[in-house]
Amino acid sequence: MARGAPAPGSGLPGVRPVILFIHGFGSCGWGEKSLALRRYLGIERVLAPDLPFHPEAALDHLRDLVTRYRVQGLVGSSLGGFYATCLNATETLPGVLINPVVRPHELLADYLGPQARWCDAAPFQVTRDYLHSLARLQRRRLRPEEPYLVLLQQGDEVLDYRQAAAFYADKQVVQQAQGSHRFDGFATHLPQIAAWLASRAAIDPPAILAH
Repeated sequence: MARGAPAPGSGLPGVRPVILFIHGFGSCGWGEKSLALRRYLGIERVLAPDLPFHPEAALDHLRDLVTRYRVQGLVGSSLGGFYATCLNATETLPGVLINPVVRPHELLADYLGPQARWCDAAPFQVTRDYLHSLARLQRRRLRPEEPYLVLLQQGDEVLDYRQAAAFYADKQVVQQAQGSHRFDGFATHLPQIAAWLASRAAIDPPAILAH
């Protein structure tokens, strides 16, 4: 199957994925976290696309997926957590955010220039316009009705976890000592993630929690 093509069951007529996984910077839809989610929740329940490189194109693509599919919840990792939060400027989808970036236009200023996606070496550029687009997408505050489960590891070597802890302070935030930006032991959190999504999204709980 070609890179970027729909996963089996994710784009076929009559199949309705309900969880949208949003990958991070320089990553792709077939990473360790999305595969773990598909194994746990069922491949037909998790849509995990490769995103366009430019932030505004990525958000347009995500909005289109939310419209086309019966998306009932979001799981976003790193920059994907930022994108999930951007989506909820106009949606109110339950979102599980894993070591989310809060101010990516500041973080990625150190990455100006040519980059390559780790999963397939596809080239892309971080330009001033790329950073300005992220700054335009930045939200100042969250609405009270936006539901989030925010999973943070204090040993994150890329992000200062305290930024996310402060920004999402009114939401459900779980902090772990040590860890890393990749979020060590992600698989052990799948039962918690599944239960949280089942309690807030229009998903048949037995179909998820039977695992």
